[in-house]
Amino acid sequence: MSPSLQLPFELVLLLFLPFLLLLSFKQSFSKKARLPPSPPKFPFIGNLHQLGPLPHRSLQALAEKHGPLMLLHLGQVPTLIVSSAEMAREIMRTHDHIFASRPPMKVAKILLFDAMDIGLAPYGEHWRYARKLCIVHLLSNKKVQSFRLSREEEVAFMIKNISRASITPDPVNVSEILYAFANDMLCRVVSGKFFREGGRNKLFRELIRENSVLTGGFHLGDYFPSLEWMDVFFGMCARARRNAERWSGVLDDVIKEHADQVKDETHEKDFVDVLLSLQKDPGVDLALTKEDIKALLVDMFGAGTDTSYIVLEWAMAELIRNSQAMEKLQDEVRGIATGKGLVREEDLSELSYLKAVIKEVLRLHPPAPLLLPRESMDDCRLNGYEIPRRTRVIVNGWAIGRDPKVWEAPEEFRPERFMGNQIDFKGNDFQFIPFGSGRRICPGMNFAISTVELALANLIQCFDWELPHGMVKEDLDMIEAPGITNPMKKRLHLVAKPRGYYVDP
Repeated sequence: MSPSLQLPFELVLLLFLPFLLLLSFKQSFSKKARLPPSPPKFPFIGNLHQLGPLPHRSLQALAEKHGPLMLLHLGQVPTLIVSSAEMAREIMRTHDHIFASRPPMKVAKILLFDAMDIGLAPYGEHWRYARKLCIVHLLSNKKVQSFRLSREEEVAFMIKNISRASITPDPVNVSEILYAFANDMLCRVVSGKFFREGGRNKLFRELIRENSVLTGGFHLGDYFPSLEWMDVFFGMCARARRNAERWSGVLDDVIKEHADQVKDETHEKDFVDVLLSLQKDPGVDLALTKEDIKALLVDMFGAGTDTSYIVLEWAMAELIRNSQAMEKLQDEVRGIATGKGLVREEDLSELSYLKAVIKEVLRLHPPAPLLLPRESMDDCRLNGYEIPRRTRVIVNGWAIGRDPKVWEAPEEFRPERFMGNQIDFKGNDFQFIPFGSGRRICPGMNFAISTVELALANLIQCFDWELPHGMVKEDLDMIEAPGITNPMKKRLHLVAKPRGYYVDP
C-alpha cells in the first residue's frame, strides 16, 4: 500500500540519525547490476523526501524525467515505479507470476488479522484459496445480481435523504451523503438488512475511516525494516491494534447473530451467511477460521465503501463542471426512465453514455491512484534491466490514465472517448487499469460498478444540480485528498432541485 507520506522526514532523520549512520556504515555493496534509472537520492532516506503529500503526482513528474520504469530507494526499500501501459503489461501479464505477491506492511497486517484477507495477503496457498472462495461465492456475477433488490432499496433511501435535505435552499453535502450510501450498501450485503439497528452502520463508518487513516500513514518499519522496533515512538501499531480490537468485537457480534438466526428459504443471504455456510462445508478447499472470516469482511467493508463513494463523488464534480456532459447524460437517463420514477437495474444496459461517463471518471480519478504494491518473488529481467528478488513494485495507475502518449487531451473530461470502442477496466487494456490486472486484479469491481451505475443514474434522474449561489465551476477544488485512496480534498456541496421524486417534507 503506497501511503501518503506526510510526516516531517527531517524530524525522523534527526531522531534516528545515529541508528541510520550505524546502518549505513555496516552496509556492504556488491558490484551493481544494470538497474533501472533512479533520480538522485539523499543518504539514509533515499528518495522518500521526493514523494510529497500526493505521491502519484510526484511520481508522475519524476517519471517524465527518468522514464516509465524507475527505481527509487524509499529508505532501505528498493521500489520500482511503473508509469506506462507498456511497462504495466510487463509487470501484470508477461511476468505476473513473479510480481504477484505483496510486501509485508505491519499496520495493514494488524488491521487485517495477520493479513489473512485477499487484498494484502502474500501470494501463496492461503491467498489462492481465499480469492477463489470470494470470486465464486461472494463476488461472482450471479451473486452480484442477487443483491439487485438491496441496491435498488438503498438507492431509493439515498434519494429520499437528498430530497429531505433539499427542502431548504442550503447546499447539500453530497460527499457525506454518498459516503453514507456506499457504506450502507456494503453493510447491508455484508451483514444483513437490519444493519442500521443500534447505529451499527455508523460504527462501521468510523472503523473504516480509522483504517484508511492508519494504512495511509507513515510507518517507519515499512521503509526501514531494521528500525521497526522504534514504532513505539510513533504509536501507529498500538493505534492499529486498538482499531483491530474494535473490529474484532463488532464482527464477533455480527457472526454470533448470524449463527444464532433461524433462516428460511426467503431469507436474503448476506456475505456473513455465505462465509458461515462455507465454514461448515467439508468440500471447500480452505478451512475458514473465524479470523479468516473477519479479515475477509474488513476487506469487503473498506474496499467496497471507498471505491463506490469516490467514483460517485468525482462523477458529480466532473458533471457539474462540464455542462454539456451533464445535459447529454440527463437526456439519456431521463429518456429511458420517462414515467418510471426511479431508474431500475434493467434500464442500465441501455445507458451507454452513463457507462462512458463512469469510465472517464475512473480514468481521471482512479479510487486508488497508486495500485496496491507488489513484490517480486524472484530475480527478473525487465526492459533490459535487472530487477532483484524482493523489489517492491508500485504501478502508477493515475499517471497511466493521463499519459499524453496514449490519451488525447488527457486532462480533459471527455466521456465520448469511450463511445464506439471496447476499451474496458477489466484488466486487458493496460492504458486503463483502475482496478489493476492479472492475478491481483480487484475481485470486487463488478459489485462496485453495479452500485455506481444505479446510484449515478438516479442522482441524474431525480434532481437537477447546481453549484452553490455565487460559485462558478472554476471555484470547484478538484485536488484530491492525500492517502491510499483519492476522494476530493474538499467536500462537494451542491444545490439539489428535486424533479418530483421522493420529495418528503
